[in-house]
Amino acid sequence: MIDWKFCDTVLLDMDGTLLDLNFDNHFWKEFVPLKFAELHNVSLTEAKQQLEPRFKRMEGKLEWYCLDYWSEALQLDIAGLKAEIAGLIAVLPHVTEFLTKLQQTPKTVLLVTNAHRDSLNLKMEKTCLHTFFDDIISSHDVGFAKEHPEFWRLLHQQHGFDKATTLLVDDSLAVLNAARAFGIGQIVAVSKPDSQQAKRSISDFLAIEDFRELMVGL
Repeated sequence: MIDWKFCDTVLLDMDGTLLDLNFDNHFWKEFVPLKFAELHNVSLTEAKQQLEPRFKRMEGKLEWYCLDYWSEALQLDIAGLKAEIAGLIAVLPHVTEFLTKLQQTPKTVLLVTNAHRDSLNLKMEKTCLHTFFDDIISSHDVGFAKEHPEFWRLLHQQHGFDKATTLLVDDSLAVLNAARAFGIGQIVAVSKPDSQQAKRSISDFLAIEDFRELMVGL
């Protein structure tokens, strides 16, 4: 699995890695279309048909993750809507156990997320996971989504970690590919980011279903 002796810095994604992606999937696929349908007096099916191509066009771009962008584009209070269903925000199994163990080591632990600060703050308030990190980085502060090579160059410039002794855990294959191209030493994919969906088959990266698998040797 992971060579913990050869790991000084741990980069952890948030949504779908530490937190259950069910919240975000439900929010964007069901709750936002419902509110959009109510606003425009159309059926839920019609709302989804209108929104899906608009969402698809923005995937992987910083705007896709920007609550301000979608609030303006859809004329909905996206941050407010997220707060309405914040009860669905949940930490994935064994995450807290893993973070507690990691905190007992001298390793630098960074939360590195594409989440907009409003979403990030809401989720940290609900889960209190912020106490486990040396720093929390949102791609909105960097100016590029994690899928973009420039994100990794700027993150490295700002935090000065050794690429060879850095571990990244993320559920996005596009992000993992970008990190591998940049030279991040150890990369792990999360195969079950959404508790309500089946485990994904991942062949390009070392993959875990939950964090117990990473605690071996830590």
